[in-house]
Amino acid sequence: MKKIILYTGVLALFAASTGCKKYLDINQNPNSPTSVQEKLLLAPIEVNVANAIAAGGEATAATFTNHFMQMVCYNQVALNFGTYYFVNTNFNASWSAAYTTCLGNLDILRKQSVAKGNSNYTAISEVLEAYVLGFATDIWGDVPWSQALQGIAVQFPVYDKQAAIYDTVQSLLDKAIVDIDKKAGLKVGADDYYYAGDMTKWRKLAYTLKARYYMHLTKAPGKTAAGQAQLALTALQNGMTGVADEWKFTYPGTATSQNIWYVNMQPLSTLVASQAIVDTLKTRNDPRLPFLITKAKNTGLYNGRPIGAPTIGKLDDYSLLGSFYCSVNSAVFIMPYTEVQFIQAEANLITTGVAAAQPFYTAGITTHMNKLGVASGDQTTYLAARGTLGASTALEQIMQEKKIADFLSVENFNDWRRTGFPKLTIVPNAQAPAIPRRMPYPQNEINANPQPQQSATLVDRVWWDVQ
Repeated sequence: MKKIILYTGVLALFAASTGCKKYLDINQNPNSPTSVQEKLLLAPIEVNVANAIAAGGEATAATFTNHFMQMVCYNQVALNFGTYYFVNTNFNASWSAAYTTCLGNLDILRKQSVAKGNSNYTAISEVLEAYVLGFATDIWGDVPWSQALQGIAVQFPVYDKQAAIYDTVQSLLDKAIVDIDKKAGLKVGADDYYYAGDMTKWRKLAYTLKARYYMHLTKAPGKTAAGQAQLALTALQNGMTGVADEWKFTYPGTATSQNIWYVNMQPLSTLVASQAIVDTLKTRNDPRLPFLITKAKNTGLYNGRPIGAPTIGKLDDYSLLGSFYCSVNSAVFIMPYTEVQFIQAEANLITTGVAAAQPFYTAGITTHMNKLGVASGDQTTYLAARGTLGASTALEQIMQEKKIADFLSVENFNDWRRTGFPKLTIVPNAQAPAIPRRMPYPQNEINANPQPQQSATLVDRVWWDVQ
């Protein structure tokens, strides 16, 4: 198996920033290379996209959203992230991961591949740029792009409006599709950890991401739910068609490449499963419980910790997240096929109605259970209890099941903000007046690139998050 190193900073030769500093390159080494081949750039970029954006350590946006969605909990006395206790410096790492580690190096990869006529590499860089930029705007709202990544040429890059960022995301995906179809230049191979150079699957991913971002705007100003849903359904005609197409990164499980959620829940951490997610699965008699949650070591029972508790319990009295997503060599599912099926369920519910949504809702549940290895009899029992959409409850049911099938995904936070489902209650000892709806801007960016948008708080809404 290939050895994969988890790169936590910029690639060895390059760095980029949004809030820029001035440099005098008086010590430039004339013997250092000024470019890196695309085949050497792509692999570490892909690792970082999975490891720092889609997943992430205890103090990163991906984990923060799982606190907000009440999936995880600290075995610590409040106040902590679970009770919405944040300062701006807490968001430095996620901003740096998005802009310096990922977008900065993707910009280099794209420009270099365009110059050399290597259209497959260009296409992949555009898909990944769209994803990382979409991630950034979804959690921060307005973000720098049109003036970003230009070094000292633009010392204080302005923040583009989120509506414009969304246009850019869709444009990047459209460009990627065109570049895939060119089939020119150097071919991608084993340096592509996601699809091993299968450009047909990259093309499907580009269309599927288009559908995801169309659905984010079902309540956005100037948009209609029906219009966005139809755009999503049209895009999915060319999107993923099965689990073989899903976008994931599987960790080898070596000392240098371990699943980030496994690392987050090791003995040096106090992160455990929350009472909210454990009780949800138990109450529904969900047969996925043993795949998603472990039994507590001391009791042999499924026992999540209450978020916001004022006391500390014994760590081994609480459940951790289960083996399917949190083993040392588990995959991070950046976009699973089940998400596609629940997008189809929601979009058909909007455009046509409950009957049209039903088969996709059922398929989303069964696809997820099959992937986990749930016995067919247990699937039948669960579907008999929860498998039929109600006329007035269909959207809530779709979002409840999508949250489980998109286990640990940042998409759950996006879905909750735009639909209100699944229903959540503010936690005890909360340090914000409501459940957070965005990330404040990081202190490093505020210091380096002051902009008017940086006064935003945890409970302010981004452009598409309309009441």
